Amino acid sequence: MSNISEAMRRLLRQARFEILPTTTIEDRVLASVPRDTTVTVTASPVKPLEVTLSTAERLRGAGYRVVPHLAARMVHGRSELREIVERLAGAGIDAIFVPGGDATPDQGCYQSSVDLLDDLATMDHPFTTIGVTGYPESHPTIDDDVTIQAMWDKRRHATQIVSNMTFDAAGTAKWVARVRKRGVGIPIVIGLPGPVERTKLLTMGTKVGVGESLRFLTKQKGVFARIAAPGYSPEGFVRRIARVAADPTMKVEGLHLFTFNQVAETQAWRERLLADS
Repeated sequence: MSNISEAMRRLLRQARFEILPTTTIEDRVLASVPRDTTVTVTASPVKPLEVTLSTAERLRGAGYRVVPHLAARMVHGRSELREIVERLAGAGIDAIFVPGGDATPDQGCYQSSVDLLDDLATMDHPFTTIGVTGYPESHPTIDDDVTIQAMWDKRRHATQIVSNMTFDAAGTAKWVARVRKRGVGIPIVIGLPGPVERTKLLTMGTKVGVGESLRFLTKQKGVFARIAAPGYSPEGFVRRIARVAADPTMKVEGLHLFTFNQVAETQAWRERLLADS
């Protein structure tokens, strides 16, 4: 087996499934996602952070390794952060992902993920994995130099960079190389949409609201069209990014699959790709 084939299998085996915390998603995860899969639970500005935390707790109780998203702008300062840390520790959750989040921060909330991470570093916590966001493609509202500086600022606290959703394997490969040239050595997880069907995506948008799925898509220039386009192939992307992952100096350790709650379809796709690789 070639190094690239080995890298592809490793990426798929270590793939994380991102889910939206809806009323039916837990049953769907239990029915189709193996317990050795890492499941990440998003935080939406249209729902309280409690929904993310309680979903994460229940899935952890069911045996999954769970990564709740702690959107900094939804956390009301140090006191609430300490309560969240204690709660997640009690649930046996040892990993978090800390984006800034899309919410407009209320009075007293953190303004950025760096602010939250600075406070977290002063607390006793159980988190062996702390993920932060990376941007292989330009952010729709934040300049590239700002996102680069933010990653540099967060590197002292983070153990993992999770890329935002991307479709351009060649561009992603160049981004990984640029991150390494800047001296950031934290392992990278590559974010991409799984095998999403447009009709089901639209249904999901109706069920969970603009703030949770289509809101995310519409703020990305052309993202919806790119998912739905006949030429888009998640397996083609994985095969190309495996060439980057085959180089150990790039430290690409896995995939972050945006499932839009199509977890059964995503798992079936992963199994098929593993069998074919």
